[in-house]
Amino acid sequence: MRQFFSDTVAADSIPLKLVVYLGLLTAVLILLAQAWHAAVPVLDDAKISNQAEAASMSILSIQEGYARNSADRYSPEGSMCTLDFSLPASVRYISFGVDPDPDCNGLLNESEWILENNTIICQYKKGVKKRVFLEGKPVHFVKGGQNSEGIWIPLTYPKNNETCSTLEKTGVVIEYPVSGEFIFEMVDMNDVRYTMSHF
Repeated sequence: MRQFFSDTVAADSIPLKLVVYLGLLTAVLILLAQAWHAAVPVLDDAKISNQAEAASMSILSIQEGYARNSADRYSPEGSMCTLDFSLPASVRYISFGVDPDPDCNGLLNESEWILENNTIICQYKKGVKKRVFLEGKPVHFVKGGQNSEGIWIPLTYPKNNETCSTLEKTGVVIEYPVSGEFIFEMVDMNDVRYTMSHF
């Protein structure tokens, strides 16, 4: 019995094994943290692409539907779709039918917006842009607003306060944070069909 308590060889090796195991566990955790850090941008890109593709499908689904006559206050609602976004914080804006930042400097009102019908553009805060193209006939996007009677109508072009005859040169932009539900409706003005925002 006395010999058992005086044998300290095993007692000395236990802390050494513990140190080795803790070192291995730390190394594995560091590798997992680095792998996760590298995977987050890829996962965010996939999330953005999935939501942009879903938005394009929803917009295309209403293009052949009924377009409300925006000049007739009694006209029934046009075909509508709701886009649901929860894009990461790395997204600066998402735009429909227009490039509001052709210089990629983050200033949306500094230069003339470039018309890009049939296009959804997602710009990251680092300046990179991703585009989703809508197949088929031209899709004209226009910003909507409520008139004094609470009826949604197309607004004029924000840069030059142009009249409705040049609404084809407009688009819709959702700036950061791009999160929530956004409604679009088909409307008709001067025999041109527009996909009008309700926000």
